[in-house]
Order: sequence, then structure tokens, then C-alpha cells
Amino acid sequence: MKILKHYRFLLLRRTIQLGLLFLYFMANYAGWKLLSGNLSSSEVLGVIPLSDPLAILQLFLAGGALGANALLGAFIIAAFYALFAGRAFCAYVCPMNLITDSANYLRRLLGIDTLQRRLLLRRHTRYWVLGMTLLLSLVLGLPAFEFISPIGILHRGIIFGMGMGGAAILIVFLFDLLAVKNGFCGHLCPLGAFYSLIGRYSLLKVRYQKESCTLCMKCKEICPEKQVLDLIGKQSGYVLGGECLNCGRCIEVCEGNSLGFSIRSLIEFKKDEKHENIKA
Repeated sequence: MKILKHYRFLLLRRTIQLGLLFLYFMANYAGWKLLSGNLSSSEVLGVIPLSDPLAILQLFLAGGALGANALLGAFIIAAFYALFAGRAFCAYVCPMNLITDSANYLRRLLGIDTLQRRLLLRRHTRYWVLGMTLLLSLVLGLPAFEFISPIGILHRGIIFGMGMGGAAILIVFLFDLLAVKNGFCGHLCPLGAFYSLIGRYSLLKVRYQKESCTLCMKCKEICPEKQVLDLIGKQSGYVLGGECLNCGRCIEVCEGNSLGFSIRSLIEFKKDEKHENIKA
């Protein structure tokens, strides 16, 4: 039971990720209608549309024609993450998380984390990549990231067969393994940057209780976006950084049970917003 508690959110993430891939796979090969399409454009039970809001934004800037279903699907997804789940897409849905987590596990196993870093990337680089993605979509008249996205390549490869697209996935894996820890998801991915921005004020957050904290700092060791845990050892409160994945890793390793998921009330939301404005 202790092991199950320690890995409960990891098991939840993998169940959701693999479950979604299975449903997409069966929609293509067995005609199931529960969830059909791909991560860019899907349908639930053949009725409810779901669309990647960043893909739709790129198409809009590129001058593409957008149907009502595509716009409705983008609104549903954007509203869910903006109002409730934050950046949880990256941890619970995106199939690239399986690849980058594997690379990070190997980094720890091989001791690569302890070696001197040879390539430095700033965390805000992803926001520059996001800006360039939108600008190129506008200038070139095509959805720039969708053509080269390893997320889409991996998702289509799992469902329809990988082919030469496997080379792009291998590059991401080796980049995260040998070059930069959490390199793709934490530094470069424009989709992650997009969800960080729209999910900044979501209601689901990790809450920290300073009184029970043992200051073991295991949460910061395991967190793929450790900059969001700047309140550890300082003050109780919510992890407010939009880059937080809501993955639950910090909660799993916390020895004092000082971290846990919580839904912010409207009063708490206004207090946190005021506090962040003062800090800025």
C-alpha cells in the first residue's frame, strides 16, 4: 500500500495516457466511437467535438477556414484547462510525456544528472518558441508547429504506424537524455507554453503547508518545473506558477504530507491574485 501511495499519481497519469491512446487506436482499427480522431481534432461518441486550441489558433492566423465544430472543440478544451486543470494536459494526456519521463528516468539511473551541464537553456525559451510559432503561421500561411510537432508525430505513429517519424521522437529522447534535463517539455515545447499561459489562474492547484514541512526538499528534486516551488520552506500557500503540471510528483515524495491538491475558493483566488500583483 505504501508503494501504491508513493506512485498513485504516476499510475493515474499512465492509465489516462495509455487509455486515451487505446481508445484512439480502437477507433481507427475497430470503429469504436467513444473517442475518435487525434489530439488536434477529436470527437466523443461522434457528437462532442474536441480541438487543440493552439492548432486552431495557428490555423486562424494562417488564414484557414474554421468550422463551428472546430471552434467549439477548441473552446471546450481551452475552458477546461483554463478554469480547472491548468497545465495538466502535459502530464496526463500528451504522449510525449512517456518519452521524456523515460529519458529523465535514465538520466537518474546513469548518473547523468550529476554531470556538468554542457548546454544551457532558459525556461522562458518556450515562450519565444510559441511566439515564433504564431508568427510563422501568420507569415507562411500554414500551422507552423503542427507540421513538425513531435507530439503529433508520436500520436499518429502509435495509431497508424511510426515510419520515419520515429527519428524525430528519438531526437527528443536523446536531447532530454544527454543534453538538457526536461529539455523539450520544460524549455522548448510551445504547446506547454500555451497551456502554462491559459492555465495560470485555474482552480486546481497544489497546496503547501509549511507547518508540517520537514525541509527534505525531495519535492524540488523530483519536480520537472522546480521554479514553481519557490514557496517551499518560506510560507504556506498555493503553487501558483502556470508552468506547474499538476502531475503530483511533489505530493508523492513529500515526507511530511505538506503538499496536496486543493480547489481554490473565489476568496482565496482573489487573495492569491492580489499577492502576486504585489510581488510583481
